[in-house]
Amino acid sequence: MTDHRMTPIAGCTALMVIDMQNAFCNDGGSIASIDLDISMLKAAIKPCARLIDGARAAGIPIIYTRYVYRADYADGGVLVKYLLPALGELDHLAAGTWDVEIVEELTPQKSDYVVDKNRPSGFYASGLEPILNGLDTDSLVVCGVTTNCCVETTVRDASQRDYKTFVVTDATGELEQERHDFAINTMAFLFAEPVTVDDVLQFWQ
Repeated sequence: MTDHRMTPIAGCTALMVIDMQNAFCNDGGSIASIDLDISMLKAAIKPCARLIDGARAAGIPIIYTRYVYRADYADGGVLVKYLLPALGELDHLAAGTWDVEIVEELTPQKSDYVVDKNRPSGFYASGLEPILNGLDTDSLVVCGVTTNCCVETTVRDASQRDYKTFVVTDATGELEQERHDFAINTMAFLFAEPVTVDDVLQFWQ
């Protein structure tokens, strides 16, 4: 990883695990229930677990984001009201439901941080930035789902706040390979350094 243009500074790096929730990554979740193929999303679980284990061993803070709406969807906005109204009928990402919980394989520990949001970006109207400031964060290593939506939106916002941002290409997942590849290429152009799980673990070791 030291050969890349940017290098995360030990002690100033945080691992961000984006939206690895039952809704997206479990066959019983709301996304699978509308007949979308979540195989690529589920495939991100094991690589994310490797990163989480590596971060714990290296003393790197771990920040999970969860996409959560109010139970009445008053905060659902355009997405729920107009673009995908069927989601509101499925308790999709509704507060207090199993759907919003992090998948069992990646269950947060007490020392981890869990940030709830109701828009694709982890930075929008959430408590993320005060946590990053409190941790004196310089760099973000980002994994999770979906590559083209919440991962990319969070990465763009991180870059605009001058965090050195690394997107882990083999620990992110999208509903379609083409969208995944396009998102990675877009982020690599201006917003983040693409890396692999092995790159990150090698640096942290």
